[in-house]
Amino acid sequence: MSVILGKDTFRYQVADGWAKLPPGYEFNADVAAVGVDKDDNAYAFNRGKHPMCVFDRKGNFLRSWGEGIFVRPHGVHMAPDDTIWLTDDGDHTVRHCTLDGKVLLTIGIPGKPAPYMSGEPFHRCTHTALSPQADYLYISDGYGNSRVHKYTPDGKRVMSWGEPGTDPGQFNIAHNICCDPDGWVYVADRENHRVQVFDGNGKYEAQWNNMHRPSGLYMESGTKTPRFYIGEIRRVNCWRGSAMRTQVSTSASSSRRTASPSMGTATSMSAKYRSPIGDAAFAPKARNCRPASEACRNWSGSREDA
Repeated sequence: MSVILGKDTFRYQVADGWAKLPPGYEFNADVAAVGVDKDDNAYAFNRGKHPMCVFDRKGNFLRSWGEGIFVRPHGVHMAPDDTIWLTDDGDHTVRHCTLDGKVLLTIGIPGKPAPYMSGEPFHRCTHTALSPQADYLYISDGYGNSRVHKYTPDGKRVMSWGEPGTDPGQFNIAHNICCDPDGWVYVADRENHRVQVFDGNGKYEAQWNNMHRPSGLYMESGTKTPRFYIGEIRRVNCWRGSAMRTQVSTSASSSRRTASPSMGTATSMSAKYRSPIGDAAFAPKARNCRPASEACRNWSGSREDA
C-alpha cells in the first residue's frame, strides 16, 4: 500500500515505480535535483551513467542527455524561456542548456575550482535562481566557498556576498537558493540551520530559524504570495513540509519575510529519487510534487558533500 504523507490540503502519496526506465538506465546513484517544464515533463538530474533523464507526466521515459559533460550533478533551475540551468559541483560550473541538452553557456572553468574559501567563483557551487524578470542569475557557492554570486544571464559577474561564519550574511554551506516575486533572495544556510533572506543586492533582511539542515527550497510561481517549501535533512523525517511565507510590516514600516511552518506537512518521497539534497519540483498544471529525496537519511553535522 502506498504511503500518504502530510495533512489537510497538503497530502502527498508516494508513487512507487513512477519512473519507467529502459534497461541499462537504472538510477544507480543519487538523483540530485529535479525540474518540471511547462508541458509537465520531469527532468531528473542524477549522478548515474545518464546524467539527465527526462520523463513525461506519467513517468514514461522520453530521452536522456548530458553523458560525458557532467561530473557531479547538483542543482536544477527551470527558466521561463524553456531552458534549464544546471549546477555541477564536481566540475565547479553552471551550464545553461536547452531542454534537449544543447549547452548554450558555461559559467566557470570546468575542472578548475577557485581556491578554497577564497570567495572567488566557484568552488563546488550548489544551485542557481533567476530574478523575477530573469535579468539576473544568483548562484550559491556553498561547499568550498561561503558565498552567493550575482551574474547577468550572459555570464558576467555583477557582485558577490557572504563569508564563513554564523552571523547574519555569513554562511556554513549555502546549499540552495531561490527568488520570490519581489526579487528577494532566499538561501538555505544548511549547517547554520536556517534560511537567510536578502534583497537582490545582498542586503541582509531576515532569517528563518529552528530548522534542521535546510537543503531544498521551492517557491511556488504565478502568485504574489507563494507557498514556500523547505526540504530538511532530519534523523526522523527528512521533509517537515511547507513553510507559509507571509509579509508583514515592522514598526519601522520595512517589509520583512517570516515563516510559519506547518508541522507534519510533507511532500511525497519516491524510492527512485534518492538524495540527501531534498529538492522538489512541482508540475505547473497540477499539484504534483516530484521530489529528489528519500526519508530517514541520517547525516552527521560535518561539511559532507550531499
